[in-house]
Amino acid sequence: MNHRIYTRLPRTLAVAVPVVAILASAACSTTDTPVANASNTTSISATQQPAATGDSAIVTQNRLSADAAVKAAGAALAKCRADGLGFVTVSVVDRAGNVIAMVRGDNAAQHTVEASREKAYTSAAFGADTSDLSQRTKGEGSTIADLPGTLFLAGGVTVKAGSASIAGIGVGGAPDGMQDQACAAAGRDAIASSLG
Repeated sequence: MNHRIYTRLPRTLAVAVPVVAILASAACSTTDTPVANASNTTSISATQQPAATGDSAIVTQNRLSADAAVKAAGAALAKCRADGLGFVTVSVVDRAGNVIAMVRGDNAAQHTVEASREKAYTSAAFGADTSDLSQRTKGEGSTIADLPGTLFLAGGVTVKAGSASIAGIGVGGAPDGMQDQACAAAGRDAIASSLG
């Protein structure tokens, strides 16, 4: 038997069980608001949709538009460049970790690409800046730091519409994570007025 399969099983379950719970929760939270048409897909909706009544099978979700994501990524990189840190990568992802926009600064090392994406995803998924989440990774045994695709280092900020996390901005590559986070926050600030 392959011993390696059995050592990875608890980690797989640690990811699979929460994902199933999230999907089940999402399936129970439906709305009766019509699906947005193509003409308004670039807008940022900051309002919460009313709960569905009856047998509606459609779920709507607030998302950050591509235009807003590009603007945020550009502003984050501009802040890093102004601070002499143009060798970073900036990622903007949706709540599920899908990349909406990414920009790799001049001379940014390869590891900054994945680090920025993972920081962005971590902040989006947990609805908090990664510097605020780092304390949750301490302790005996398994912690949330064991979840694949997450990175609990400073440099990721959450983007919220109202109280709901809809995206994350992550920066990787600065010598200090708080410098990464300052750049990511500048990206969030650049689109804040659009979020309501």
